Amino acid sequence: MTSQDVTVPEIDLTTPEVLNDPFAAYGRARERSPLARLLVPGLNPMWAVLRYHDARAALTDARLELTGDSFAMRPDVPEDCLPYMRTMQEMEGPEHTRLRRLVAPAFTARRAAEFRPRIETIAKALLDDLPDDGEVDLLRHFARPLPMAVICELVGIPESDRPKWREYGVHVAAGYGPGLAESIPGIIAGATAAVAARRAEPGDDLVSQLIRVQDEDGDRLSDAELVTLIWNVVLAGQTPTNLIANGVHALLSHPDQLAALRAKPDLMPRGVEELMRWCGPQLLTIPRFPREDVEISGARIGKGQPVTVVIASANHDPRVFPEADRLDVNRSAGPPHLGFAHGAHFCLGAALARTQTEVALSALLSRFPNLEPTPEGAQHLPDPGTRRLTTLPVTL
Repeated sequence: MTSQDVTVPEIDLTTPEVLNDPFAAYGRARERSPLARLLVPGLNPMWAVLRYHDARAALTDARLELTGDSFAMRPDVPEDCLPYMRTMQEMEGPEHTRLRRLVAPAFTARRAAEFRPRIETIAKALLDDLPDDGEVDLLRHFARPLPMAVICELVGIPESDRPKWREYGVHVAAGYGPGLAESIPGIIAGATAAVAARRAEPGDDLVSQLIRVQDEDGDRLSDAELVTLIWNVVLAGQTPTNLIANGVHALLSHPDQLAALRAKPDLMPRGVEELMRWCGPQLLTIPRFPREDVEISGARIGKGQPVTVVIASANHDPRVFPEADRLDVNRSAGPPHLGFAHGAHFCLGAALARTQTEVALSALLSRFPNLEPTPEGAQHLPDPGTRRLTTLPVTL
């Protein structure tokens, strides 16, 4: 069967329908066809995998690879920054495995559990700074600063440099604009400074760990790779920001689910998994490119044609998740959601993100039993790749 034999829907990523409710838009397409064609202004159309089992298969298909074209929207940076711009995200095979193994020990479930008391302390301090009552933007004052504080401490960014990293994080989270490009030199300089600081004064953190690896066997990690790993890990560590904010917004929009978590706090780990499935921030995976002609979901896709997995669709596939469009913090364990992707590029910080989100939601619900949304409500950013809020105003 060829791609011409399969009638697939076309989805314009700029339409209000997709930007306002991507889960519904992709759901309608998914029930018509296992594939769609995504229309992206300024780029070639992308094949989009919509159904869960096909999505898992695509994410482990060695014939689909990440390349420089996967990151076509990379900002322009000064020439001296170029050696630090190729991150682990865009590597495949042995090269990716080598670097991932060096960083992975800092992000195991055990390490996240050990770090949990420190996360609780950071969360408590942020909540202490909120007013006891009144209106506050939880995105600005809680969901955004918590992950940056956690990852900076875990990685080993000096306290004096963390305000700069928080500024960088805001620009990187935006994903575009002059602020992003202007931040890159500072980000690289900050990572270089963190390495120098930990060389002078080692600690129990990721930078110190990687420096020891380099000193023991310099062939395993170059200077450029070391600096690149540091800045990439710090900024990728912001992932829980959008998950925490989306989770709070979802619970406030579903009072019965909020009440269930309040009544049974031990449901929180299961609740976080359900929130990641139901309203996880990553809507699409970074596009991959077939090394050869491939067949996916019955369609023949030519070599070099971009393919993305629509996580927002696969995680709502009723073939896998009963009543998939219903938020249910009591949902029984079943097939794992794809909110952290799957395969070789499964999110390295998943355990840490889960722990942070559990801590954040538990602390927030415990501290503010009368938490309510404000009349104006939260606002979503019109971003086809990431489901995220611009504000999260609540009444405490």
